[in-house]
Amino acid sequence: MTRTMVRVVLAAVAAGTVALVSGSAFAADAVKGKADFMKYGCWQCHGTEGQGSAITSAGKVLAPDPMPLETFIAFVRSTDRAMPPYSEKVLPNEDLADMHAYLSTIPKPKDYKSIPLLNQ
Repeated sequence: MTRTMVRVVLAAVAAGTVALVSGSAFAADAVKGKADFMKYGCWQCHGTEGQGSAITSAGKVLAPDPMPLETFIAFVRSTDRAMPPYSEKVLPNEDLADMHAYLSTIPKPKDYKSIPLLNQ
C-alpha cells in the first residue's frame, strides 16, 4: 500500500466514513438491510420504504434512488440536523451497507398517467 493510499484510509477512518480501497466493498444484503432498517428504528421517521414522512419534515426521502453509499455512511456518522449522528459502535458500516442495498431495491412509483382511474 502506498503512502497516499494509507493517508486516504486514515482520513476516511478519522472522518468516520468508508474507504473503498482497491475495489473492495461491503457485500451488501438487501433482505438483512430491510430488517436492520426496522431494527434501528429508521422507519419511524423515514417510512418503511424510505418514502419520508408526510406528517413531519424530519424524515427525509431516502428511496428510490438513495444517495451513494459513501455519502450515506458519512451523513449518518456526522449529521447535525434533526437526526442524531450514529457512531460505528451503534450502527456498523456493514449494517448501513445492507440498509443502502435495501433502499436501492425499492422501485420508483408508477407514473400517475399509467393508472386508468386517475385519467378519467
